[in-house]
Amino acid sequence: MVVASPAVAAPPSAGSASRVTATSTAISLPRAHPPLLSHPGTTRPGQALPPGPTSPEKHVRRPAGAGRAEQNKITIHKSVARNKPKGQGGQRQRKPSSPLSLSRDLKRRRGGRRGGARSGDPSPPAALDGSAWYIAHRRRGSSGRHHPRPPRPLRCAPSRRSDQSMAHGRQTWSAMECSSDESSELSETDIDDYAEKSYLDLKSGKLVARLASDRFRCPFCPGKKKQDYRYNELLQHAVGVGASNRAAKVKANHQALAKLLKEDHADAAGTLPSRQALALSNPPKPVKDQEVFVWPWMGILTNVPVEQTQGGGAILMKQLADFKPLRYTAVYGSNGYTGYGIVLFTKDWIGFKNALAFQNFFKSQRLGKMDWKETKRHGKYVFGWLAKEEDYKSDDPVGVFLSANGDLKTVSDLEQEMSSKTDNLIANLAQQITAKSKYLQELECKCNQMNLSLQRAMEERDLLHKRYNEEMRNMESATREHTQRVFQETDKLRKQLVEKESYIQRRSWQLNELVAQTDMERRKLEEEREKNADENDSLNMARIEQQKADECALKLLEKHKKEKEAAFNKILQLERQVDEKQKLELDIEQLKGKLEVVKHMEGEGVDVKKRSEELTAELNERIEQMEDLEALNQTLVIKERMTNDEIQDAKKELITGLSELLGPRSNIRIKRMGELDEKPFLLACKQRYGDNAEMEAVKLCSLWQEDLKDPNWHPFKIVTTGPTAEQVINDEDEKLVSLKEQLGEDVYKAVTTALLEINEYNASGSYVVSELWNNKENRKASITEAIQHVLKQWKAQKRRR
Repeated sequence: MVVASPAVAAPPSAGSASRVTATSTAISLPRAHPPLLSHPGTTRPGQALPPGPTSPEKHVRRPAGAGRAEQNKITIHKSVARNKPKGQGGQRQRKPSSPLSLSRDLKRRRGGRRGGARSGDPSPPAALDGSAWYIAHRRRGSSGRHHPRPPRPLRCAPSRRSDQSMAHGRQTWSAMECSSDESSELSETDIDDYAEKSYLDLKSGKLVARLASDRFRCPFCPGKKKQDYRYNELLQHAVGVGASNRAAKVKANHQALAKLLKEDHADAAGTLPSRQALALSNPPKPVKDQEVFVWPWMGILTNVPVEQTQGGGAILMKQLADFKPLRYTAVYGSNGYTGYGIVLFTKDWIGFKNALAFQNFFKSQRLGKMDWKETKRHGKYVFGWLAKEEDYKSDDPVGVFLSANGDLKTVSDLEQEMSSKTDNLIANLAQQITAKSKYLQELECKCNQMNLSLQRAMEERDLLHKRYNEEMRNMESATREHTQRVFQETDKLRKQLVEKESYIQRRSWQLNELVAQTDMERRKLEEEREKNADENDSLNMARIEQQKADECALKLLEKHKKEKEAAFNKILQLERQVDEKQKLELDIEQLKGKLEVVKHMEGEGVDVKKRSEELTAELNERIEQMEDLEALNQTLVIKERMTNDEIQDAKKELITGLSELLGPRSNIRIKRMGELDEKPFLLACKQRYGDNAEMEAVKLCSLWQEDLKDPNWHPFKIVTTGPTAEQVINDEDEKLVSLKEQLGEDVYKAVTTALLEINEYNASGSYVVSELWNNKENRKASITEAIQHVLKQWKAQKRRR
């Protein structure tokens, strides 16, 4: 990018010429861009318009001691006005030549001079105080075609580890020191109580943890060498030991210490000074003969028009593309836009080179920082320079921005940070090696523990099999006894029917043998015969119905027996599948543990590698077996769901058939779950409305029944009791509170009972469902209980007949 220079009336003064240094000419000008720092018809700051038409000067020579390349003539735009009246000079003002033509002319002149630098060869960056790599290159000399290779780029992250990362390392180390075989007299459930007791001791002052405003100690680790902690260090120590595998008492004590630090000493976390405050109060002292720069490298632009700051300074970024800036930020103060802008470069040495080229470019065009200070009329030119210590410590908005987004550093400081980072990396790697060895020991301990747990699991499985077989034998014997009783009762009923039939036949024969003496006797005899015939027909029908009922009972018993056997077989098969799956999972975990141990022993020879391959193959085989078992288990689960659907359909048919047979006083009845009881509403309305109590009770009951069906109303809350969480009625719900205040406690209990029933039996549909209910025990009845109750009622009715 080239700054278009306006015409000059006279040669530059000594002061202005002295500012054009050898360093500025040593930098090759970048490619031409659209005019960034010039505007047509403007003059250079500090120079006057040409005196008249006789001014012949078009070129300005550089000082004699600046070298052959610096003696090239720089084409200056003619400033003779074309449109001026003759009385004001007689010439019109010419438009300045384009920056592109200026750059091409300069390259052509440089390339044509014998012994000078080639037009295509890039020159090394300017040497400023503090750029050690450039000075070393100048000492060696550079006559090649390419730039000297800069040193290895520095990483921009600070070299010192923060207190938090150091404390985290100590936490990890403390956690690794904890062995898994430590025991304690406290159980895991008593840790919270013991931690609360220790917390009260710390809070009351029996145990002292805070020594000063920013100094702490661990009262539970008196044997450790370090007894002076900062807040963050002690908090990390307490949290790490509290979450480790140490003894229960040690964990409880450190959990109490962490709670004390978080709740009672949280103010100590904010006592550390901020990064910006430290930078302002303790600025780094530069080494002698070294310039102090703002890092990350930043360039300062001033006198930037507000139009070029729009869109994140896209126009400026495009014009400064040869310097490879990262972004442009306009600086605003309390009164709005200040005219300053900050150009941010990359944090490495390439960014430093680009920042130096940025500064030298403006310096070569006499638009640097000194030019800005010495020139009173700045015109419309943009001035720029590299941000340094003076800019960082200034009180203007630019200084505030630099102090908030950067630090003061020299090149030697960055080299020292790189060396310290290397030392820290070596120390971290050593710690990681130690941690890996300890982790390997922990893996071996875990492998042994897993073997013990596997043995215990196998013993428990054998015990469960034994108990299961005993329960199956007991259930089979009970089923056989029940079947025998049913057959015995059926035989008794059949014998009673046969005896009654024979008695009726004998009675009929006797009646037929009697001779009626009179017509009345004949009529009586005929009536008695008809009556006996009717009774005989009814008995025959009863016998037929009894036979049908016996057949249905036998079929039902056989069906129940088959269903029980199928269910038992499915349960047995599922339990076998679960046992095999658990065994495979235990084998897989054991193989994974062995494989991890073998992987950590990778440097010990071919046998270890062969053992690792064998374990991997065995592990893959076990995983395939487990996948096959999961597929079979899924098939059995689907079959079980289908069987369950069939049972639910049979249950619905049973409820439909029994709804007319079962009364409200019987032990087994049909209960509508989620239906409101009208009695509490009626009692409450009698006290409130008087004569219209029944009508109001029906209205309120129906309204609240509709509210129960509303899926958007869910007056429940989750309460955790121990390891489980359950839903309970939300006593603070607005509807329920209003209901309790208006209609009383009985109506409130009726509504909450219906809510709980709907939430338990039909939470998805939120409507009333019918269920078999055991009135005697006030619980849900099973299908078997309902069938037994129906058979019992049928037998009782049969005995009455």
